[in-house]
Formats: sequence, structure tokens, C-alpha cells
Amino acid sequence: MGERLYLFTRFERFWHWSQATLIITLLFSGFAVHGSHALLEFRTAVEIHEVSAWLLMLLWVFGIFWHFTTGHWRQYIPTLNNIDRMLRYYVHGIFIGAPHPYNISVERKHNPLQRLSYLFVKVMIGPLLWLTGLLYLFWEQVQELLALVRLATGRTAAYGGRVHDADLPDSACVPGHNRADAPGTHQSHG
Repeated sequence: MGERLYLFTRFERFWHWSQATLIITLLFSGFAVHGSHALLEFRTAVEIHEVSAWLLMLLWVFGIFWHFTTGHWRQYIPTLNNIDRMLRYYVHGIFIGAPHPYNISVERKHNPLQRLSYLFVKVMIGPLLWLTGLLYLFWEQVQELLALVRLATGRTAAYGGRVHDADLPDSACVPGHNRADAPGTHQSHG
């Protein structure tokens, strides 16, 4: 019996199955957070979701580092060569037993359609997930930062006018000073 040839390295297999596990965990915990099922308590679901998200981001950062340091990033360079043959195969040929139009090898692991799909996931979907997840996780801090930017520029984003006391979060006030005592604020003491 001949020697077994692995198309994907040990790290690539680990990276793939770790991503799959974390994404399924995120889906399951995300649906629990949303209230779609009651298999997890809300707080437990939130904690599992946050830990899984951080682990997935760490895995992605390490994966990007690994791909660039090993040169495996070249596997994802898109090409339109023979993409029409791949589309015809996936739309029709696969159902009638037609031979696969792409010959895989260690140097060429992904067909043209896979390359485009993976590039879209890595360049569009991944960063969008990171951005929306981090915005959601740190929303209070983002709101405070936006209020401080409005304060620094002397304008409110919504109305283009001057900053009003009510536009500022409590953390934007000087410690030990009451916002009601600031010049230009009026409070009725009834």
C-alpha cells in the first residue's frame, strides 16, 4: 500500500475544524441570546458567545499570520480561468456524474470558484462579522467616544448644532462636577 498523501497540512485541518466548531457554537449560542431556543440560559449563552467570538478572531489572526508566513496565501489568489467549466459542473455536471473539471494538487488545492468564494469570505464577510460583533460588544464605549467627538468639534452629529448637555454621557463630564451646574444649563427646581 502506498504512502498516504495529505492535501492539507495538519495546521490547515486544525484551522478548518476549529472554525467549523466555533461557528456552530456561535450560531447555537446566538440563537439562544436572541431567544430562538431555551436550551441555554441567557447569561450562559452570552458568555459562550463572547468566548467563542474571541477564540474565532484569535484563530483568524493566527491563520492570517500562518498563511502569509508560509506562503499558503497564494492558494486564495482568484482566477477566472475555467470558472465557466466549474459553474457548469456545479449546476449540472455533478448531478449526472460528469468528471470534475479541476485537478487538485498540493500546489493547487482550490478550484477557481472556491478561490473566489474564500476570498469573499476572508475580505468581506470576516471583517463585517468582526466589525459588527465588536461594535455590539463595545457599543457603550463607542457611544461615549462619539459624544466626545461631538464635544471636541462643538457640534452634534444629528442636528449640526451646538452640543447640548443631554448629548453627553456621564463619563464625559469632569469628575466631581455636576452637569446641572455647568454654564448654559438650565434646570427648573420645583
